[in-house]
Amino acid sequence: MNQFPDGFLWGAATAAHQVEGGNVNADLWAGEWAPGSRFAEPSGDACDHYHRYPEDIGLLAGLGLNAYRFGVEWARIEPEEGYFSRAALDHYRRMVGTCLENGVTPVVTYNHFTTPRWFAAAGGWNGTAAVDRFARYAARVTEHIGDLVPWACTFNEPNVISMMVHLGIVPAAAREDGLGLPDGTGGTAGTAGTGADGQAGGQSGSGGSWPAPNIEVMAAAHRKAVEAIKSGPGNPAVGWTLALIDLQSADGGEVRWAATRQAAELDWLDVSRDDDFVGVQTYTRERIGPGGVLPVPAGAATTQTGWEIYPQALGHTVRLAAEHAGVPVLVTENGIATADDEARIAYTAAALDGLAGCIADGVDVRGYLHWSLLDNFEWTSGYAMTFGLIAVDRSTFARTVKPSARWLGEIARAGRLR
Repeated sequence: MNQFPDGFLWGAATAAHQVEGGNVNADLWAGEWAPGSRFAEPSGDACDHYHRYPEDIGLLAGLGLNAYRFGVEWARIEPEEGYFSRAALDHYRRMVGTCLENGVTPVVTYNHFTTPRWFAAAGGWNGTAAVDRFARYAARVTEHIGDLVPWACTFNEPNVISMMVHLGIVPAAAREDGLGLPDGTGGTAGTAGTGADGQAGGQSGSGGSWPAPNIEVMAAAHRKAVEAIKSGPGNPAVGWTLALIDLQSADGGEVRWAATRQAAELDWLDVSRDDDFVGVQTYTRERIGPGGVLPVPAGAATTQTGWEIYPQALGHTVRLAAEHAGVPVLVTENGIATADDEARIAYTAAALDGLAGCIADGVDVRGYLHWSLLDNFEWTSGYAMTFGLIAVDRSTFARTVKPSARWLGEIARAGRLR
């Protein structure tokens, strides 16, 4: 029950905007500095991963991990519409190459929430040319790095904002109180100001608002991007990653639970049926009663973000994804925001135990990528939430490997839970 298959991917994940620093052409950079911003602090230099990636990839490999999920940043690659920066593309090719030189499998995410300012100004994902613009970008990235990339994710959690807006819940994978993104109602997605009916008010944290992307648009953009990536060079496995909360029905909440799960998860998993895999990103559970999401149970342990510590969630959502999408599963995010590294080890051990149970029951799971490699910029929470296996000094950028990182590396080397 605690054995993992040969070739299993063991690693950690990051997102470009959260670790690179200086992402000045991104829509969220503008939001972080806007008057009245809901961001606790701007991303600034982040972890300076843009320059320090060789050290970070080396640390990951030295721990015994064999996979690294990271994002290529659209706002750097196409800072103005139609202009593709060869320097930025070369940078990401070097990152992929550094992974391979260190025996690390690169898992590349083409879009992890942030978009170029020009794209946002043109209507974002609801602009008339959004699908074609993203496909053009995906084709250009693939042309430059596709021959070296075995795993590609088009989007990170395309369901997350719609979940916040339409269902009135903030999924754990969305971080502490949303992304500071417009919610489509004139407000900002997140817990503050968002009720059980998903209605919100006030000004957007990015200084404006536009409708949240719907599943039809995101599915169309995904499909067209998959086609572009599959056109080569290379022959990567391609999918997208979804925020999958372990949704559970409380007494009287069965109808609302079913509707929530359908709109927030199952409809999106349907899109994955034509893909090579689906990325599962799970942190906790949410219990749904007749009036909506219920509070964390009294006395339950919680994380820095206030979420219930519930590691069993991962096994539950992996089974759901495998059953509903019918494709292999790659766990692309799972972790815990805590300053207590022993708690991180305990949470991860329990989550991996559930994952091993899935595999023992025949679920096709290809890997486990922990969130996150580094303590990083956690959206509106700034740098207060520590998810990382490696600590980063905010003044010097010095890296300190945590005991949890060494523990996970030992599990990866052994291929089994101790």
